[in-house]
Amino acid sequence: MIRALIADDQAMVRGGLRMILEDQPDIEVVAEASDGVDAIEAARRLRPDVCLVDIRMPRLDGIAVTRALAGPGVAAPLAVIVVTTFDLDEYVHGALRAGAVGFLLKDAGPALLVEAVRAAHAGDALISPSVTVRLLRHFAVGGALTVGDAPRPGSSPLSERETEVVRAVARGRTNQEIAAELFISLSTVKSHLSGIQSKLGTRNRTEIAVWAWEHRVVSPG
Repeated sequence: MIRALIADDQAMVRGGLRMILEDQPDIEVVAEASDGVDAIEAARRLRPDVCLVDIRMPRLDGIAVTRALAGPGVAAPLAVIVVTTFDLDEYVHGALRAGAVGFLLKDAGPALLVEAVRAAHAGDALISPSVTVRLLRHFAVGGALTVGDAPRPGSSPLSERETEVVRAVARGRTNQEIAAELFISLSTVKSHLSGIQSKLGTRNRTEIAVWAWEHRVVSPG
């Protein structure tokens, strides 16, 4: 079972998200929180597989919660998906810098919500490709987005195949799509991603994508 935590200040929203998730045979909601402080306490105590965190909450907002659970310096980061009503660049930027591995709009629909939770648990693509590419392209051009303590590509250069995988990740491709495009197995894709994270000093595929756009591995065009 995928164990999920839902943090949102609106009881109706929490109830709706819980209903959608628990309708799935492989997902259970282990906790709810109505503010940021309670969300951090519950997440640290229960260690859920995936945390769904709203941006606007009392006491601590979603960005602060994300930073506390998954930010740079967190020894055992949790998988955090930021869920919000607002598709604002500043929110996506803040979420990624805080360590979020996903960004989802509340009106994305039940299917995408479930897909995002399963993807977070599997370490797969967690952000809508349209949002990912638009934001990472924007920040790469402006030079405004950085990954944690900065990746370290020089110590162990990427192979040609690893570079192809990195480009695909930066374009928002899932592991299955990368395997199909490069004519390799899913397990090989996962193996490449593990090696890439080690070489770049990144913790997840979102940080790999950020690195790719910052270092012009993918053309803004």
